[in-house]
Amino acid sequence: MKRCVWIAAVFGCLLVCAAPKAHGTRIKDVARFMGVRPNALVGYGLVIGLNGTGDNNKTQFTTSTLANFLDRMGVHVDPDTVKVKNVAAVMVTAKLPPFARIGTKLDVQVSSIGDAKSLEGGTLLMTTLQGPDGQVYAVAQGPVSTGGFSASGASGSSVQKNHPTVGFISQGAVVEQEFPVQLDGLDRLDLVLNTPDFTTADQAARKINLALGGHYAKAVDGTTIQVDVPPSYRSDIVGLMSQVEALDISPDTPAKVIINERTGTIVLGENVRISPVAVAHGNLTVQISEQPAVSQPLPFSQGRTVVTPQSSVQVQEGKGTINVVGGGATIGEVIKGLNAIGATPRDIITILQAIKAAGALHAELEII
Repeated sequence: MKRCVWIAAVFGCLLVCAAPKAHGTRIKDVARFMGVRPNALVGYGLVIGLNGTGDNNKTQFTTSTLANFLDRMGVHVDPDTVKVKNVAAVMVTAKLPPFARIGTKLDVQVSSIGDAKSLEGGTLLMTTLQGPDGQVYAVAQGPVSTGGFSASGASGSSVQKNHPTVGFISQGAVVEQEFPVQLDGLDRLDLVLNTPDFTTADQAARKINLALGGHYAKAVDGTTIQVDVPPSYRSDIVGLMSQVEALDISPDTPAKVIINERTGTIVLGENVRISPVAVAHGNLTVQISEQPAVSQPLPFSQGRTVVTPQSSVQVQEGKGTINVVGGGATIGEVIKGLNAIGATPRDIITILQAIKAAGALHAELEII
């Protein structure tokens, strides 16, 4: 018996040790360092090799671009005489991640800007990608993958899957110029929250100070946290950023109820509370039906046959009950109470709006 108890105790200790530890949310998942962000790139190019699904001959910018490209290759043609259907003008977009080095490959998206029917099977010619400052940071080229198709018959019927006029090139661009991000020599870092909140900012600053062992961080507003670089990290800024990003916090969120009336979707936040309130729920149904009736005149009379409608009106009122929701009810209790009275999502939307109008719903009600 003692042996069984000892085995059970050991097994219980193993379960406790193996149980996962509860963690909060990492700072890196709710905030970012100012200046460390991706940059948008855009370029204009041509997709060739299409099977008659390119831009129409009336699309002048496509033929002009093709003529200019051939001219640079040593082939001189008149743009007015260029008539092809296997070329499409496209816009190429990509994101340049922070700290990307020369030679880094990027994914690019190719989108038709003319009247091309499909980019399936096409190849993007060498296209320069520029940043907001107008400088070239990458060059894209390669076969386009659309992930869809489009086919049509002579009778006008057609079949289409996804969007064949938008394509994707995996690792289709190569970085030719780096976007400068200087970290060496910094004496302060600015941490920016993705969702502004004073409570979360103050909590993050306290956690950073606790981890660094001094008063180095302070929340200047609901979005920005200033972190002074400790002397021991002056030559290791990346190590400081890594340590700060790995800290766990519990982000605070405002009480909010999101309602989508088109789909009947309701999303309630964790901090939603309701004061004591009585809710009556019932249905009123009015049904009106009409049936034609034929009225025949008496024999040998001067009357005539007429059709007169006969209307029937029925009113049914569902049984309504008054339910009291206690003060300080949590989100789980609110859902449980609304389900108990048999409310559908549409009914819940109306009930929540009425509770908000009564001042008993302590949350922001947002209708999208």
